[in-house]
Amino acid sequence: MKTSDFYYDLPQELIAQTPLDKRDTSRLMTLDRETGAVEHHHFYELPDFLDPGDCLILNNSRVLPARLLGQRLPGGGACEVLLLIDRGDKTWECLVRPGRKMRTGARLSFGNGELTAEVVKELPDGNRLVRFDYEGIFLEVLEHLGKMPLPPYIKEELQDQERYQTVYSKVVGSAAAPTAGLHFTPELLEKIAAEGVGIGYVTLHVGLGTFRPVKEEEITDHEMHSEYCVIPQETADLINQTKANGCRVICVGTTSCRTLESWAADDGHMEAKAGWTSIYIYPGYRFKVMDGLVTNFHLPESTLIMLVSAFAGRERVLAAYQEAVKERYRFFSFGDAMFLR
Repeated sequence: MKTSDFYYDLPQELIAQTPLDKRDTSRLMTLDRETGAVEHHHFYELPDFLDPGDCLILNNSRVLPARLLGQRLPGGGACEVLLLIDRGDKTWECLVRPGRKMRTGARLSFGNGELTAEVVKELPDGNRLVRFDYEGIFLEVLEHLGKMPLPPYIKEELQDQERYQTVYSKVVGSAAAPTAGLHFTPELLEKIAAEGVGIGYVTLHVGLGTFRPVKEEEITDHEMHSEYCVIPQETADLINQTKANGCRVICVGTTSCRTLESWAADDGHMEAKAGWTSIYIYPGYRFKVMDGLVTNFHLPESTLIMLVSAFAGRERVLAAYQEAVKERYRFFSFGDAMFLR
C-alpha cells in the first residue's frame, strides 16, 4: 500500500489556528463503519451515541511547556531548545536551533540566567543531549519559562496555554497534546458518567514523532517512533469488565488506541502494563480491544490517518474527509472531531 493512497486535498484555510471559545461546541462528524453513513453533530451531543455499560478510555498525559527561548553564551545569540525525552541526571534529549551553533560544549541561558544549560553530546539523528542547571524543581521552572510546543501548522500564538491541555490532564510528559480530548469539559464528562458510561485513563506521552511525515513510498517501509505509555490496573479491570458485559470500549484519540492495542492479548484481555510502544497500525491490522474511536481530523499521508483507515476502511474514511472539507469542518489539533462507531 502506498503513502499516496492516504492523500486528500485540504484547503489551508480549514486548518484551525485557535481553539473555540467553548471546548465542546466543536463539530462532531459520526461515521458508521459498516455502512459508511456520515452525520453532522456537535461534540456536546457525544453522550447521545454512548450506551450504558460502554467505557471511554482517555489519555491523561499533560503537555510539557517544553519550548525554551534563550541566548547562547557568550555573545547572546538567540537559541531555541525543545525538550523531547528526560534522560535523567538533569539531562534531556532535545531539538535545538540553530544547530550549527549549538555543538558539544555550547552554553545556553534562559530567563536572565534562571535556567542555564550545556550541550553535552550530539546524537546521530541531529538531536542533542543538553544538561540543565537550575534552583528548585525543574517542572516549576518550565511552567515559568517554557512555552507550549505547538504543531508546525499552527502559526498563531496561543493566548491561554491551558487550551492546549485536556481538562483531565494529569501526568506531565508529552511534547504535543492528545488533541481528541481537547473537546471535553468537566460538565460533559460528568454527564457521560451519569449515563452509566465508564471512564478510564491511560497515559501515553506524545512525542514529536507524531508530526513526522511518512517519506517512504511504501507505508510498510516507514519506521514508527517510540512513546512511553501506562495502563493502570483499574483501567485494565474496567476494560475487561466492559468486554465481559458485551459493551463497547471506545478510545478517545489515537494515543489511547495505540496504548490499548500495544498491550492487549489476542483475545482482547487487558492487564496493567507500562513500557515503550512503537506500534504502527495501518489497513490490514486486526483490532483486539477497541470498538469505537473519537478522534480529530488528521494530516494527509500521516500514520494517524492510516490508523483511522485501518479501523473504518480507507475508502470510507477518505470519503468522510472529503465531506468534512465540503462542509468546512476545522482540521487538526484545534479542529473538529469525528466518532467512528
